[in-house]
Amino acid sequence: MKRNRNEYLIVLLLSAAALVVVRESNPARADRERVTLVRTPDGGIQPQVAVDRKGAVHLIYFKGDPAAGDIFYVRRDPGKRSFSRPLRVNSVPGSAVAIGSVRGPQIAVGQLAVGKPGRVHIAWLGSTKAQPRGPGGATPMLYTRLNDAGTSFEPERNVMQFAVGLDGGGSVAADGAGNIDVVWHGNPAQNGEANRRVWIARSSDEGKTFSRETPAYREPTGACGCCGMKAFADAEGRLYILYRAATELVHRDMYLLVSKDGTSGFRGTDVAPWNLNACPMSTASIGESARGVLAAWETAGQVYYDEVNPSTFKISSAVPAPGEGTNRKHPAVAGNARGETVLAWTEGTGWQKGGSVAWQVFDKAGHPLGRQAHADGVPVWGLVAAFANQDGGFTVVY
Repeated sequence: MKRNRNEYLIVLLLSAAALVVVRESNPARADRERVTLVRTPDGGIQPQVAVDRKGAVHLIYFKGDPAAGDIFYVRRDPGKRSFSRPLRVNSVPGSAVAIGSVRGPQIAVGQLAVGKPGRVHIAWLGSTKAQPRGPGGATPMLYTRLNDAGTSFEPERNVMQFAVGLDGGGSVAADGAGNIDVVWHGNPAQNGEANRRVWIARSSDEGKTFSRETPAYREPTGACGCCGMKAFADAEGRLYILYRAATELVHRDMYLLVSKDGTSGFRGTDVAPWNLNACPMSTASIGESARGVLAAWETAGQVYYDEVNPSTFKISSAVPAPGEGTNRKHPAVAGNARGETVLAWTEGTGWQKGGSVAWQVFDKAGHPLGRQAHADGVPVWGLVAAFANQDGGFTVVY
């Protein structure tokens, strides 16, 4: 009897060892399903992230009074586990806004040549305390960049020359040729959302100077006044802009604009129709993976993502987050080298109300990998961010 018991224990141990060997012999499966969840550094909110070509993670966040707070920047180099000491981005204290979750700062990283460190560019909608002001004392569209030494940010500048009427937030994009685009939606005539449009101020010298803003798209789509937007430049220098329209005040469709070089005409695509006679106070996300450019947005309480077709620059097969969506907002999307995608979003958030973060990993075909996951603790006016790790996994920041 004792011998049988020992033999039984040996079999169990060998079986367990075999299971360990099987799991370790297939690390890709474990990596594929791993998502690291981290809090925004220093108790901040509204994380925004950009990853440069060397794999360094650049992250900004908001702290302070939601009506007049500050922006901070941290960096995590490849192979490191912790972020750098935070740098304050804005030189004028209290010059940024977090109210509504749609007016916060945006980040982009440009890289002029292989081996040259990427320069960080940041743009944001100014608070009532912000300086300099826009034309006639209007809310400014502010921009700054990391200095040449990488030790501090230059004093912010207003890049808006005439297209006033800021409400929802703007964005910034940087390509590999020294072109920087600060993008926002405004209405100089102040005659309603249906007459708002997207404007672009471009720099061709890595942010030293900016041209007078020009309209991105000639079609009269309008722009949802207090919705955020996202601009992104891919590795080929193409400029993408994702924003919410306000055609006839009731067509709150998502539009994707794409220009092959950022200066020639934009192609416009109606990505997601939504008839709504109100502003949903939404945000959008654009990222890049090994397969191309990814876009994510909200429609009617659900969040979606899709790849932008590299030939047509259109979106045709949007992938929803699994399950029924009723109050899903503020998506963030990122892709890894294997063509897999993570989609993260908030749930239950609202005006002066926090909620939870949720996320799902998808395979190349847009099928869910593993189960959807959730965590409580998204603060009031909170957002989420996502990026791909060098080991093939993902990180979600909230």
